Amino acid sequence: MIEVTCAIIKDKGNVLICQRSELMSLPLMWEFPGGKVETNETYENCLTREIKEELNIDISIEKPLNHVFHKYDNKSITLIPFICTLHSSEIKLNEHKDLIWINPLDLLNYNLAPADIPIAKEYINTL
Repeated sequence: MIEVTCAIIKDKGNVLICQRSELMSLPLMWEFPGGKVETNETYENCLTREIKEELNIDISIEKPLNHVFHKYDNKSITLIPFICTLHSSEIKLNEHKDLIWINPLDLLNYNLAPADIPIAKEYINTL
């Protein structure tokens, strides 16, 4: 079981989703950015590190949402989501193909990675 954190990054009423590149697993699907938890790393430290590495931005973590357990064909993950606030405005894509800021009510209109769908639904229910 791989532990992966992800961030629902809020700014000006919208949330950020990123499009996976053609070279990644689940190519061209949309997701909340984040990454794998390293040994002896807290979820919060993992998330702030991954967001800095992937997007070159700083965030504040507000609160966690429920963990999602998902089995893909080749691996099983625990996705650990956090609602976050943006602190930087200059985003630099270092891994993803694209990004978009959207109204959270539109999240389910995008081709989200399967593990991200229950997180999107839970977040929408908090609004």
